[in-house]
Amino acid sequence: MTDLRKQIDETVAFIRTKTKSMPRIGIILGTGLGGLALEIEKEIEIEYEEIPHFPVSTVESHHGKLIFGILSGKPVVAMQGRFHYYEGYSMKQITFPVRVMKFLGVETLLISNAAGALNPLFKKGDVMLMVDHINLLGDNPLIGPNDDSLGPRFPDMSEAYDRGLLELAEQVALDLKIGVQKGVYVAMTGPNLETRSEYRFLRYIGADAVGMSTVPENIVAIHMGMKVFGVSIMTDECFPDSLKPVTLEEVIAVANQAEPKMTAIMKELVRRM
Repeated sequence: MTDLRKQIDETVAFIRTKTKSMPRIGIILGTGLGGLALEIEKEIEIEYEEIPHFPVSTVESHHGKLIFGILSGKPVVAMQGRFHYYEGYSMKQITFPVRVMKFLGVETLLISNAAGALNPLFKKGDVMLMVDHINLLGDNPLIGPNDDSLGPRFPDMSEAYDRGLLELAEQVALDLKIGVQKGVYVAMTGPNLETRSEYRFLRYIGADAVGMSTVPENIVAIHMGMKVFGVSIMTDECFPDSLKPVTLEEVIAVANQAEPKMTAIMKELVRRM
């Protein structure tokens, strides 16, 4: 048994002393998007620092709790706060909670994030359904020996974001009369925001939005045979010819304003799954 598998088993064993819940749906809540956690009928909340082998979120807008409960009539487990490469964690640490979720019973992973709009047709506050991603993190959580009990050596990424869930989310948004965009997300390491020339390059290679998360979790979820749905809130506009300075406070404020749209879509998506 690999060290990673031992750590997963130890973490799952600890969580099982707190709850017997068997959630089929896992949720990762990003910057300014923790409000969806308020919609969950909570069974139990576990602080990350209590959980063996879990990293602890160091970002001020990320709370750091694993929440078990019911959302839209379905048992779920939600990460209120996630981990980022720029915090100094390894890719394996960042994605460790996703592996734990799988062993707790999760089959579908819903990921949310805050991102900068690269597509000139997008604007601040827009919700973007992720159709694909580009990994420019310069690293990959699957590098190193492969544990065949977790997934294949060479996982296929031709459908990184599940088409069925994407179509369902589009229908949900239509029914709720919430306008949404669709696009490709590119992941950069951060923590600095990008330069004008970098934004121009990212747009040129086909990205519609840029952020600092989500891709590692997606790769590991696909590695473990999970279906993934991703959604981004456009918190700033990264248009090279009209670029303005942006602060974390502004990003969080826009995310909080747009959050009710994302929350409504997520709740109804879970209901219809």
